[in-house]
Amino acid sequence: MEKFVYDFSEGTKDMKELLGGKGANLASMKNLGLPVPDGFIITTKACNKYYDDAETISVTLEEEIYKHLTSLEQRTGKILGDVNKPLLVSVRSGARSSMPGMMDTILNLGLNDEVAASFARITNNERFVYDSYRRLIMMFADVVMGKDKSIFEEYLTTYKKEHNYENDVELTGDDWYKITLKYKEMYQELTNEEFPMDTTRQLIMAIGAVFKSWNNSRAIYYRKINNIPDDWGTAVNIQEMVYGNKNNNSGTGVAFTRSPINGEAKIFGEYLINAQGEDVVAGIRTPQSIETLKNIMPLVYEEFISVAKKLEDYYKDMQDMEFTIEDGKLYMLQTRTGKRTGLASVNIATSLVREGKISKEEAIRRVSIDDITQALHKVFNADSLKTATIIGQGLAASPGAACGQIVFEAQDAIKKSKEGIKTVLVRHETSPEDIEGMHYAEGILTIRGGMTSHAAVVARGMGICCVSGCSNMDIANNTLITNKREVLHEGDIISIDGTTGNVYKGEIELENISSNTSINELLNMCNDIKNLGVRANADTKKDMEIAKSFGAEGIGLVRTEHMFFEKTRIFKFRQMILANDKKTRLQALVSLLPYQEKDFEELYRLNSGLPVVIRYLDPPLHEFLPKEDYEIEELAKALNTTPEALKLKIDSLKEFNPMMGHRGSRLDITYPEIAVMQTNAVISAACNVKKEGIDPIVEIMLPLIMDKKEFIYIKDIVEKEIKRVLEKKGMQINYQIGAMIEVPRAAILADELADVCDFFSFGTNDLTQLTFGFSRDDAAKFLKDYYAKNILEKDPFMSLDTNGVGTLVKIATKMSKSIKPNISLGVCGEHAADESSIIFFDKIGLSYISASAYRIPVAKLAAAKASLINKEQ
Repeated sequence: MEKFVYDFSEGTKDMKELLGGKGANLASMKNLGLPVPDGFIITTKACNKYYDDAETISVTLEEEIYKHLTSLEQRTGKILGDVNKPLLVSVRSGARSSMPGMMDTILNLGLNDEVAASFARITNNERFVYDSYRRLIMMFADVVMGKDKSIFEEYLTTYKKEHNYENDVELTGDDWYKITLKYKEMYQELTNEEFPMDTTRQLIMAIGAVFKSWNNSRAIYYRKINNIPDDWGTAVNIQEMVYGNKNNNSGTGVAFTRSPINGEAKIFGEYLINAQGEDVVAGIRTPQSIETLKNIMPLVYEEFISVAKKLEDYYKDMQDMEFTIEDGKLYMLQTRTGKRTGLASVNIATSLVREGKISKEEAIRRVSIDDITQALHKVFNADSLKTATIIGQGLAASPGAACGQIVFEAQDAIKKSKEGIKTVLVRHETSPEDIEGMHYAEGILTIRGGMTSHAAVVARGMGICCVSGCSNMDIANNTLITNKREVLHEGDIISIDGTTGNVYKGEIELENISSNTSINELLNMCNDIKNLGVRANADTKKDMEIAKSFGAEGIGLVRTEHMFFEKTRIFKFRQMILANDKKTRLQALVSLLPYQEKDFEELYRLNSGLPVVIRYLDPPLHEFLPKEDYEIEELAKALNTTPEALKLKIDSLKEFNPMMGHRGSRLDITYPEIAVMQTNAVISAACNVKKEGIDPIVEIMLPLIMDKKEFIYIKDIVEKEIKRVLEKKGMQINYQIGAMIEVPRAAILADELADVCDFFSFGTNDLTQLTFGFSRDDAAKFLKDYYAKNILEKDPFMSLDTNGVGTLVKIATKMSKSIKPNISLGVCGEHAADESSIIFFDKIGLSYISASAYRIPVAKLAAAKASLINKEQ
């Protein structure tokens, strides 16, 4: 018979699929001899069986649960529902992948009227017992019966106000007894039935409710955004209760072995005295820093530090731990690999390599593409900050910077985001119900809650900036009251800094963060492991400086048409495009030559000894044509024609399908003088910098090639001009001339082209466009229907279609290498920074990928991951 229930002593850390992450780790801690309250685990398979059995717990599963309950009672010397030796338990979810706050928990299960009265006498602590009992009633109403718990919380708030209590700890045993009686009345009013006094019935109902929570809306949404399969199911952990709310020598806390914010190697966490575990993450009270525990309970703190070190050494990763102190004794309730920001992920991985705990390969596996993207998060522009007005300060809970309209409800964040409006979600504290709105918001601001509150933990996991516990601000009547008592309304714009905790009025300019030591350290590890070279798509000196700071290995794409967008240059460029005769066109080209030459010099200087791939002009002409009347009048004057005549010329150049029109090498066929000018600039610039001691490696790339004869025609023009310039300069420059493979015809004739080309670079943006027959500019309008109907899984312009477009790349690679085994083959489309695409490029043996400057770290990490994945396969 299949086993569905395991005691802690029967599990190991490797049984996460069956026991869930929490259960497997509780078993591991127990086996390590750490102070863990005893218990048992109902498996993920039992959860799936629950759904197969129409959301019922079968008789055989009940019997197996009772068998393990009896065993737990024997080990603890306590009995569930017994008035003399009562066993109370927690019932907690635990999927194989951490889903913080997404599913449900019930504490203090096993209390009823008789047990509570007896337990109060046994412990001589009526306050703690009835505080625990009222919590159970509220949780049971919420989790098991599906009723809104806010009605209970509102009653408690009212009760405290009426009795002049500031905090829960001020309430007496008599207060909690009265509140418990009221909660029971409220429970009956809400559910039309009495709170169950049968403790075994409580247990079975609670287990069913936790299974059911696997499919609550927030859990489903969390799985969706984190790519967690729906069929994994959750385990349920039944564990003997220990009480952080017993007295002022008790408490509860959450801590990490390293900072989940920046990865600093020191204990990070918070605790509350005289509280239960849910109080810390719920953000109801702002907790104290874990470091202050050494002053209050030095022996407990010392033991906790020792346990934390043991756990990190055992798991070889940063741990997120939950603990309870009962009457001065430490108990560990959970450990798991901690959620962290992207920056912390990079810092922790590189630190663990330095400490000799993990290999470089393991560090690369652990840091995700999202992590390194987040590590390079947005920050506020330093000059803009000088004049910004601070309106509040809280805890720097999740780094980054965000600006947006104030919204007070998660649903409003979702609605506005879908309308293209950026928002900051402002709440007293967040709860799991807010998960979708948090995902859509640019940032989170909470009035209450600490560094381990729900808002902080979830924001860090999502890579969203968060300021929590901003107690010098307040929310009242759907307005935000600042530290200067100014009132802000929904729709007003604020800016928040999750790195400093500052809140600012209005919008502050954002900019990208530059690299840091740990990122560079990780990228150097990637260099040691990856097969693919990583070059930059860079058109300007600024682009290349950024790319170089991330270790770009040269340039894989210079889009020469992008060099003409500056006002003076575009005017001359338009003169060239709209010239009525060759003479006028040549005059415009001559005036453009110095600009191109200067730009190329700057790029060569930054890439001495590294390849620079210069793509000749490939402008879809409609993007460069003048549109405003004043622009047309100014240009007509320069071309010695009338605005009306120029408009006719502009209209004649407009195309029905410009992306498949007169562009790329087709321009050089029609107007060879364009190729001549560009070649002059490319080679003259190379000669100029060579005189300075720079080593230029010139790679000229002809775009949108579709035939060998087309390539040869333009190549002859280019080589003739190269010869002329070099003879004039009296110098020699090493150069190569290659083709950009963007047309399917070129891919399937790659062997013919390889015979006359020095290299290929796959322009996968246009290759995707021409293979699918989709217009990249218009496809978004209908592709969503293809995703909804499961025809396509993802955007083929973002992630390479390996079956179709990928097959063309594969064919071209194989055919070209059959002619020239060592031919250089690159990729310079959007796919060069997409992880799944890069795995494919590595597998088929391409030479390099080329990505935009800020995507170089992503491309390097993905290339290293691809190398590891393909080796394992």
